Amino acid sequence: MSKKTSLIMVQDTPVTVMNFDQRDYISLTDMAKARTDAARAADVIKNWLRARSTLEFLGTWEVLYNPNFKVVEFDHFKSEAGLHTFTLSAKEWIEKTGAVGIYVQSGRYGGTYAHKDIAFEFGSAISPVFKLYLLKEYQRLKDDENDRLKLEWNAKRFLSKNNYLIHTDAVKNYVLPQSSYTKNTEWLAYADEADLLNVALFGCTAKEWREANPELAKHNNIRDYASIPDLTVLSNLETHNAELIKSGMPKAERFERLREIAQYQLRVLAEAERIKELPEGGG
Repeated sequence: MSKKTSLIMVQDTPVTVMNFDQRDYISLTDMAKARTDAARAADVIKNWLRARSTLEFLGTWEVLYNPNFKVVEFDHFKSEAGLHTFTLSAKEWIEKTGAVGIYVQSGRYGGTYAHKDIAFEFGSAISPVFKLYLLKEYQRLKDDENDRLKLEWNAKRFLSKNNYLIHTDAVKNYVLPQSSYTKNTEWLAYADEADLLNVALFGCTAKEWREANPELAKHNNIRDYASIPDLTVLSNLETHNAELIKSGMPKAERFERLREIAQYQLRVLAEAERIKELPEGGG
């Protein structure tokens, strides 16, 4: 499961936001540190969980969004809420009810996380003022992400079209005159050359990708899901293939050459990205 981690500052308190399965989860552990020291953050969360109003909120959220939620176990917890002997940890809540609104992570960025709806409710318990600042910073994060997505979309659009005409022009002027394609089947030549690049870069044809991803293929194609590094290499391959077509190199040889170029360029871009992500002073 891929996770994307972001950090926001809420009243001088760093709060981690984790995105996976298209949902944002916010660190309750980080939030609790705004009220107490790090050593007692878990106690703040436990005290919040044992309240009846909290359990009713969590249970309702799970019923709405989690078809596998164990309502019987939830009713058991709710019946004990308010008793002096009742205690409940996040881990116990998850294991007994199958809850997905809260999860516990160990290791780096470890702590108790909750879906943003639940985290905002927890914020109210800590401090209404803290909750307002949390909402403000979270919205700022979302606005920044939307701006980056727009830039990425524009970059992808540019890269997808950048060398497309160069490639199709080579097919039109060098492949079609020497082929047996008729006027009605000329499109096959363009599709064949496009798939030559697809296999060199992605390892499969457009048809193979559609068959393997029927849901995604309803509205998009293989290149719509390519990363910016992939599209950068694809744009370069279009130029290379156009030149190789003009030189008269056989298709099989062109494919091997293009695959070598794709592997090399992807490796270079991946290494550059890895270096960029290293912390300052890292080696």
